[in-house]
Amino acid sequence: MDHPSLAMYIYTNAKLFAFAVVGVLFIMFAFYMGNSCKWANELPNNNLPTSKQRDPSGSLNYKSSLPTQHRLPGPCTCPDGFTVLKDQIPKDQYEELMQRRAKEFQQYKARTNSILSKLLFALPNSPLQYPIQGVIVRPLTATAIPGLALHAEEGTSYKVFLTVSNGVLTTETPTAEATVQGSGETKLIIESSSLLVLNDLLAKVSYTSTIYHINTGDLVTFQFENYEAVFPITIQQPHVPVLYDMGTDISSQVTIITKTFLRYKQLRVLLDSIRKFYSDIKVIIADDSLQPESVTGENIQHYIMPPAQGWFAGRNLAVSQVTTKYFLWVDDDFLFSEKTKIEKLVEVMEAVPELDVVGGSVQGNRFYFSILYEEGDENEGGCLYRKSGGKFHRLPGYPQCHLASGVVNFFLARTDAMQRVRFDPKLQRVAHSEFFMDGLGSLMVASCGDVIIDHQPKTQENRNPTYNKFRHPERSEGKFKLQLHFFKNHLKCIRYG
Repeated sequence: MDHPSLAMYIYTNAKLFAFAVVGVLFIMFAFYMGNSCKWANELPNNNLPTSKQRDPSGSLNYKSSLPTQHRLPGPCTCPDGFTVLKDQIPKDQYEELMQRRAKEFQQYKARTNSILSKLLFALPNSPLQYPIQGVIVRPLTATAIPGLALHAEEGTSYKVFLTVSNGVLTTETPTAEATVQGSGETKLIIESSSLLVLNDLLAKVSYTSTIYHINTGDLVTFQFENYEAVFPITIQQPHVPVLYDMGTDISSQVTIITKTFLRYKQLRVLLDSIRKFYSDIKVIIADDSLQPESVTGENIQHYIMPPAQGWFAGRNLAVSQVTTKYFLWVDDDFLFSEKTKIEKLVEVMEAVPELDVVGGSVQGNRFYFSILYEEGDENEGGCLYRKSGGKFHRLPGYPQCHLASGVVNFFLARTDAMQRVRFDPKLQRVAHSEFFMDGLGSLMVASCGDVIIDHQPKTQENRNPTYNKFRHPERSEGKFKLQLHFFKNHLKCIRYG
C-alpha cells in the first residue's frame, strides 16, 4: 500500500473510532441522567433548611432530615397446621379478656422498650465527630461525652448545637474567644471564632440524666450549619456482681435436682445410680405425691409439697434451693451410666459463659427443637412455631454441640438464669417446651450429644395406674394451655411440629 492510501486508511479509521467513542459517551450520559432522575425520585427528601427555617438563636428548627423507621409490624400469618388461639376462648369472655390482655401488653412494652431501639442513620461527608456506641452513664451522675469534635473548613465563626431530652448538658466556662448558652439545660449552644477553642469546649461536654432509671437512655442531637447527627447515651445503674465459688470438685459446682410423683421405686433406682458415679453430690427432690414416703440419705434434700401441685411448681421449688452455680435436671425415672459425665457439660458452660442451658442425650435421643416466632401486631399478637429437631449452627470449639431453642429433660443449667425465667406453676402436668418459649430471647441454649443418660425400662412392676391418670391430661387441660398462650404469651396462633 502506497503512502497516500495508507494515510487515507488511517484517517478514515480514526474518524470511525472517534464517532464510536462519542456515541458510547452519549449513551452512557443519557443512561446516567435517566437513572439519576429515577433514583432521585426514590431517595428520601434530604433538602436541608435555609436560614429562614432557623429559630432566632440560629438553631435548626425543622423536623430531622435523617430517615427514620417506624417499627409497626403487620399481622403475622397462621398457615395450615397452626392453632388459632382466639378460637379457644369462650365467646362470652373474649372481649373482656382482650381488654385485659391489651392493657397488660402495653405495660410489658413500657418495661421492655427503650429509646435506644430507635433506628438511627449517619449522613455521609459530615464534619461532625461523635461517639456512635458505648457512652454509658450512671443515673443522675455527670459524665463526660467522649469524642465530640468539629472538623469544618476554615471560617470566621463556628456554632454548634447539642440537644437532649432526659438530661442536661454542661461544659467548662468559656474564654473570651467563645460563648456558651444553655449550660445546665437540655440545649447547649457553643460558638467561637476559633475551631481549636470550640473543640476544646466540646471535649469537656458532660451529660447528667435528670431522671432516675436503672436502665434507659437518651438521644443526643449534634448540629452544625446544615449538618445533623444523632447518637445514643445509655443510662444504666451498674449491676453488683453475683459470683458463685466453683470450689475444687463437681460437688461444689453442680446440684442434681428432680421432681417426683408416685414413683418411689424409680426414684430410688435413680438415686442408687447417681451414688455409683457421684458419691458426694447433693440431690434435691421436690415431691408432691398423694401419700409421701420418706427418702433419706447423705446429701439428699427431700421437700414435701402439697399433693399434686404439678410439674413446674416442683421444678421451681427444687431450683429455689440450689446453692451451686449450676444444676442438673433429671427425671425421676432416669438412670446414670458411665456415659453420664456431668463434667463434660460443665466444661462447655465454663468455656462459653454466654450459655445458660446445655442439654444432653437420653439414650441417644437429644430431642432438641427450635422456636420460630413473629411478633405480629399489637391487636392480634404473634405467631409461634415449635419445630422438633430444629437447630442452629455448631457451638465453636465443640463439634458435638449445636445451638437450639430448647432441649430434652436432661440438661445442665445456670442457676441464676433459670430463676429469672421461672417455670410457670400453672402448667401442672405435661409441660416442657413452654419453659423455653417463656425464655426465648433470654436463654442461650445448646445441645451436646456426647453426655448420655439412660431411661429405666417400663415394667409391669413399676407401672402405677394412679400415676398414669395424672400423667395423661384431660382434653380440658390442653385447652387451658392454649388459652394461657393466648394471654400470657400474647399469641395469635401456635403450632407444635
